[in-house]
Amino acid sequence: MSEDYRSMWTDLGLDPEAHDTLLGVLGKAYGDIYLSQKDRPAGMGYFDFVMSEVHGLRIRELLNEKEAGRKIIGSYCVFVPEEIVLAANATLVGLCSGADFAMEEVEKLLPRNTCALIKSSFGFKLGKVCPYLEISDMIVGENTCDGKKKAYESLNRMVKNLYVMDLPQVKSPQGRALLKTEYDRFRSAAEKLTGFPVTAESLKESIRMVNAKRAAVHRLSSLRKADPAPISGLDALLANQVFFYDNPTRFTESVNKICDELKKRIEEKKGVFPEKTPRILLSGCPQAVPNWKLPFIVENSGAVIVGEESCVGERGTRNLTDESGKTVEEMMEAIVDRYYRVDCAIFTPNPERLEHIQEMVAAYKADGVIHYGLQFCQPYLMESMPVEKALEEKNIPCLRIETDYSMEDVGQIKTRVEAFIEQIRG
Repeated sequence: MSEDYRSMWTDLGLDPEAHDTLLGVLGKAYGDIYLSQKDRPAGMGYFDFVMSEVHGLRIRELLNEKEAGRKIIGSYCVFVPEEIVLAANATLVGLCSGADFAMEEVEKLLPRNTCALIKSSFGFKLGKVCPYLEISDMIVGENTCDGKKKAYESLNRMVKNLYVMDLPQVKSPQGRALLKTEYDRFRSAAEKLTGFPVTAESLKESIRMVNAKRAAVHRLSSLRKADPAPISGLDALLANQVFFYDNPTRFTESVNKICDELKKRIEEKKGVFPEKTPRILLSGCPQAVPNWKLPFIVENSGAVIVGEESCVGERGTRNLTDESGKTVEEMMEAIVDRYYRVDCAIFTPNPERLEHIQEMVAAYKADGVIHYGLQFCQPYLMESMPVEKALEEKNIPCLRIETDYSMEDVGQIKTRVEAFIEQIRG
């Protein structure tokens, strides 16, 4: 990497040597997984560039925003409303939590049987390798699961300006009221941070901007229903991952450009996999950058992933926010309504999620479902068994995979996935 970037990382309090090592490992993994794919859409070149500059040029852009007086807010969860952040003249970015790093140091603070995503967020901080974390003027944690709830107590001693958002666990009138209270409180905190009040005009514009971004992803998802599949699940996942990092307007334009290309592919019956390739719906835990292990295994075992029922997928993007409100209060209600529909496994009971999985199986003509659970992620692991049972009662094949971010179980997972695909073919 250039000396300019190394200097930038040093100024942010990062460890340049550790950061170089991390980028080297991630670069090799990206090359082996993504650049080795055949017949990718030409529009994916933009996302390859984004990933090559995800800790370089994109950080420089955010620093330029800060120099111009704009604030950066970092988030770990799709429940943090980007509409409110943008309306308060700030930029929302996703924070690093998709790979193991500095695990020896992490396990001095967290139990070993803590979920990989939580441990990863600590590892990137302790290893001094996540520029998004260091560049953020506010870091938003959310009380989704008990693991995160308690981990934020330790993280609060390690970072500046940690803001913790409470979330309901039951969908009820009281639960919605809690979410409304928390979003109003978050709006006030964002306004205090930036010095910019949220107005009807700024909130209206931010809702439109975020809706356009989600609508572009909806368009991409819809095109994946074709057979043969015009894009790999890996490439579609990459677009969903970049959703959390990129400039919103530029991201929307880039996804729509790919969609234009995919539409032509479909008309020409041109796919990245042959027609009648077994079609898999991936369901369960979020897959943050660079968590590409399971999709890589699936798509190198004779199947194609046609959809993700995940926070980094349809769960995080499928619903738009009603744009008809005229006042700040009306639009805040619409934002609450939109996020209240997210069917995260934190909710109990959670029948909407199971219904949505079955709807996706039908819509994407999936031949089977692989339910992905991170080790020690209690909400999704607890839901995986009733999900499997309900799908099998509908004669929908389901495979439960429980894993972490390490590569130690790749062989075992590949064997199970290959057997599952053969079951579908049979």
